[in-house]
Amino acid sequence: MELKLNKPICFFDLETTGIDVAKDRIVEIAIFKVFPNGNKESKTWLVNPTIPIPPQCTAIHGISNEKVANEPTFKELSSQIYNMIKDSDLAGYNSDRFDIPLLAEEMLRAGVDFDMKNRVSVDVQTIFHKKEERTLSAAVKFYCDKSLENAHSAEADTMATYEIMLAQLERYPDLENDIKSLAEFTTRKKIADFAGMIAFDKDGDEMFTFGKHKGAKVEKILESEPGYFSWIQNADFPLYTKKVLTAIKLRKLNTK
Repeated sequence: MELKLNKPICFFDLETTGIDVAKDRIVEIAIFKVFPNGNKESKTWLVNPTIPIPPQCTAIHGISNEKVANEPTFKELSSQIYNMIKDSDLAGYNSDRFDIPLLAEEMLRAGVDFDMKNRVSVDVQTIFHKKEERTLSAAVKFYCDKSLENAHSAEADTMATYEIMLAQLERYPDLENDIKSLAEFTTRKKIADFAGMIAFDKDGDEMFTFGKHKGAKVEKILESEPGYFSWIQNADFPLYTKKVLTAIKLRKLNTK
């Protein structure tokens, strides 16, 4: 089984200082790039997060403060990482809800204008959960009939995710070997920002998914309560959410 690709796809996995997209940082990133001609390229970087790694996180992925003390920061690595993924679709395990949002935050902090406008993403976990409802280790056992060695190593998890996706295409005839179709299958809801704080309603308009204006159209709130925009921009929200909100505000101003 080989993936049918019109453009490269990058399978990637992150190890981090925690699970808060707005506050936490990457300590390891592995990327496995598959090209339409079947060629493959793999890169793994350890990253100095510039903030302490909590002991409970080190206990999971084995990466300590001492291990990354002399490693480059994400900002120093951002050009290399972006150059590897800039022409590619993305895939990962729970990537739509965590890895892509956090990667976007790190890119924006590094001054890289990262977005998903010309690419799609496939969340292999969603395929798995829609079909079997299990964990990554169980997915490797279920689909590939082997144990996942070195779990919570970014490289091992990345390679396992790639192998699972190939096995899923073999197992489920109704899954089309096409990245855009797989991206549609793994999309839980249509969102405007990576963190899911701004989604699209039934009319195709952006709406808030949190707080006192949950379910309300973003444009209407920006017009009736302009201070809400300022509050979000100055509060501890993900940078990409702020970027999307600014774009909506500018679009509204340009249509007046």
